[in-house]
Amino acid sequence: MFEDLAANGFDVVIRNHAGAIFSVDFEDQAAELVSVLLDMTIPAEDLIASGGGEAKSTQWLRRQLYEKGWPKHNFEFRTYLDGAEQLSMSHEIDHVRRAEPGTIALEIEWNNKDPFFDRDLENFQRLHAQTAISMGVMITRGKSMQDDMRNIIQRCLEKYGVVDESDLKNHFDMKDRTARQREAVKKMTDRQVPFAEAFAKHFTSDKFGPSTTHWSKLKERIDRGVGNPCPMLLIGLPGGMIVE
Repeated sequence: MFEDLAANGFDVVIRNHAGAIFSVDFEDQAAELVSVLLDMTIPAEDLIASGGGEAKSTQWLRRQLYEKGWPKHNFEFRTYLDGAEQLSMSHEIDHVRRAEPGTIALEIEWNNKDPFFDRDLENFQRLHAQTAISMGVMITRGKSMQDDMRNIIQRCLEKYGVVDESDLKNHFDMKDRTARQREAVKKMTDRQVPFAEAFAKHFTSDKFGPSTTHWSKLKERIDRGVGNPCPMLLIGLPGGMIVE
């Protein structure tokens, strides 16, 4: 069912019979998700302009899901004992797809701190235990994208001939950088490191570093069993999605 994603470089992991559930109960919803992901591209310029935040193309992904009936939803739980409230909890989910057989919860973790994976996976677990959802889907930066991020950023700056901080403003709609960020790059350029290389190295480490949400961090948690026994589909966006 998700072979087209794998064939196009996406990381795909299926846990706890999620593939069987998709094939029997949510075949149309799986097709919706696959078609949106295969249509998605991310201009390299967006990665720099976003300052490491959510790229415009990732916002496009959210809009496409909204339009296909995957809205944001806040699940609320309350438990009572003899009429007295004992527990009140809420779980906001990025996208929820309801169908006759059940409900799919989907989270997009483009570039957050990696502990957000624990929150999302544990939310899937609790919601599934309460029969509020049938399965959870997680989308994040894939391994190939994460591994090549520094080179992608450097090639983009070289393409535009960016040689200093002022050029960043001229070529990219980039928010103001902090003194710390500018000084870190300057220290490297003072050692004769070309600006594009110095910026890409610091920017990638600062904004897309190993402690952010990406495939390896998600896989670590799944391998430890975080979120079990909720059926889950995990998807990593590939480097090939980025248009240079």
